[in-house]
Amino acid sequence: MNITFNELRGKDVVNMADGRKLGHILDLTLSMSGQVVGVSLPHDKSLFAATCSGRTVFLPWRCITRIGDDIILVNLGEGALPSRC
Repeated sequence: MNITFNELRGKDVVNMADGRKLGHILDLTLSMSGQVVGVSLPHDKSLFAATCSGRTVFLPWRCITRIGDDIILVNLGEGALPSRC
């Protein structure tokens, strides 16, 4: 399945563990070989305060479990931080 960045950024990102809506994808990070390494999400102080200092937070691609028609499901675990996927 191929999907464009434009299609990705229009979907809500939801944590499967607690149902929390994390926002929309703001940016993609690619390796030098062109592989997607991760995505950037908006900074939410209540969820990501310990892991970021700017306005975005990095979510590794391995945390994404499913890309559906309307949402992107991620597996962070309940209360887990993105760096612990």
